[in-house]
Amino acid sequence: QEQLPAASDVELRGLDGEITALSAKVQALQQSCRQMEAELKDLNSSMTTPELARETEELRKDCASYTEKLERIKSATNHVTPEEKEKVCSEQKLYCKEWRRRKRMATELLEAILEGYPKSKKQFFEEVGIETDEDHNVTLPA
Repeated sequence: QEQLPAASDVELRGLDGEITALSAKVQALQQSCRQMEAELKDLNSSMTTPELARETEELRKDCASYTEKLERIKSATNHVTPEEKEKVCSEQKLYCKEWRRRKRMATELLEAILEGYPKSKKQFFEEVGIETDEDHNVTLPA
């Protein structure tokens, strides 16, 4: 560096200005590059034209089959009357009420037995062979 001539203050300020301008240009280019990379990532993750055409064709087939099914349902003559529907709903309510009542009675009876039983509830159920609703993941309808 000693062999190079010394730069004047004007030249140094000019070089500093040039450095600042080039730094700003680099930052702008880096930002542009990040935006383009994000756009490329989005485009790479989206479907291609052949895939989109295949998907569209499958959806059209599904739509046609659902339309056909809807027409069959609309043209069916064995619709359920409101009276039949109400009868079925009332029967379901009755059976659910009875289910709750019987479950409560059985639970109370088993709890009374378990008060004097020396082993755990689980062991008692296994010995007697009792299967609960929870064992079969069954819940009462609301």
